[in-house]
Amino acid sequence: MTQNEFHRAAVHIVGGGLAGSEAAWQVAQRGVRVELHEMRPHRTTAAHRTGGLAELVCSNSFRSDDAANNAVGLLHAEMRRLESLVMRCADANQVPAGGALAVDRDGFSSAVTKALGDHPLIEISRAEVAGLPPADWRNVIVATGPLTSAPLADAIGALTDESALAFFDAIAPIVHRDSIDMSKAWFQSRYDKAGPGGSGADYINCPMTEAQYHAFVDALIEGEKVDFKDWESDTPYFDGCLPIEVMAERGRETLRHGPMKPVGLTNPHDPTVKPYAVVQLRQDNKLGTLYNMVGFQTKLKHGAQTRIFRTIPGLESAEFARLGGLHRNTFLNSPKLLDPQLRLRAEPRLRFAGQMTGCEGYVESAAIGLIAGLYAASDARGRMLSAPPPTTALGALLGHITGGHIETIDAGPRSFQPMNINFGLFPPLAHPPTKTPDGTRLRGNEKTTAKKQALCARALSDLDRWITDALHPAAAA
Repeated sequence: MTQNEFHRAAVHIVGGGLAGSEAAWQVAQRGVRVELHEMRPHRTTAAHRTGGLAELVCSNSFRSDDAANNAVGLLHAEMRRLESLVMRCADANQVPAGGALAVDRDGFSSAVTKALGDHPLIEISRAEVAGLPPADWRNVIVATGPLTSAPLADAIGALTDESALAFFDAIAPIVHRDSIDMSKAWFQSRYDKAGPGGSGADYINCPMTEAQYHAFVDALIEGEKVDFKDWESDTPYFDGCLPIEVMAERGRETLRHGPMKPVGLTNPHDPTVKPYAVVQLRQDNKLGTLYNMVGFQTKLKHGAQTRIFRTIPGLESAEFARLGGLHRNTFLNSPKLLDPQLRLRAEPRLRFAGQMTGCEGYVESAAIGLIAGLYAASDARGRMLSAPPPTTALGALLGHITGGHIETIDAGPRSFQPMNINFGLFPPLAHPPTKTPDGTRLRGNEKTTAKKQALCARALSDLDRWITDALHPAAAA
């Protein structure tokens, strides 16, 4: 096969983040050639620091791995059943994180990069795709993420005649473990819950008194912030990734009910006194030498970060491996611009995946890359693939992206916003559980727990049926 013939026959995937990497794997595993285009390291971004594929730039956590009670844990389980490369590499590079699945960043990226580089049907091209992909690329997945280069973003905007809506993702600081004062801080997971590879004592906790907390909130609000550029003005934040100082500005108690909530934690240095607030740090690498300040994404200037964060008990002498920062996120008005198979209505040869489509989070981005890869592979093989059932986490997330949203609310801005997977996206149960297996009536939180478990069980059952009927119909016959 000549190079020109390869270009015409291959599925072209633009962007080597989690979505693009997962899409490439899914396409190649189905016997279809892939050309994966990644501009790094020849052209980098403000947030990336390596040329590795699937580099994690914001957090090392894939969040909860509980497939029986949690929507993102359910998404993990569904992706594993579809032989996800991202989940395989995450499992192989996990670090302790309580009830969460967290990974060693460098090990994870290296594993993804090696798997894709070793695949005989994948060719990795280290060059920027500036502007729209060439017209002879007939099957394209655009998975360039929140940091899409300006030429490509402008070309997409011109093609859709739709102004991109942007928001900020803020990066949390990372602290050297040996600079934390453990005479004030302590190890404990909330409610002593152990997660994958964890012990139930996987977070470092720094307590605050009421006076310390209010002084901290004042400092956050008054701290010097990064100035916005003209093109960044009036950019809305995604509520799931608000800068810590923005949360503080929304109310003095907001942080105590968010990332600094003290519930489920007891300070062994002073066990009879309940902390008024707690700052948690999560292990960031396998060696355990770096810890991430959980929920402390910020747009404070570096000098203000160092000064303010060293007022936290236990962090007075903290040494920072990385301070917080900002990057802009751009996403499409997907329900209007994309069809149910993630293709651009204005030019169906272009399919989109990852955060550009309006999902939020590493797991969700990879999941949409997985689905886009399955669709692209089916197109390449001349087959039609049905969507995963809306009762599954994959189907619910896809439904959020491709339909069901009104254009505006009260003549205001469009309602479509980035979303993490959550049970609110799932169709309700036809018959919600009301009793335990032994016939006892469910009460209070028991009902909520039973409902989540029923949603998860339904999802996995329906996904298994879809895998058999849609992905492997010959085997079913």
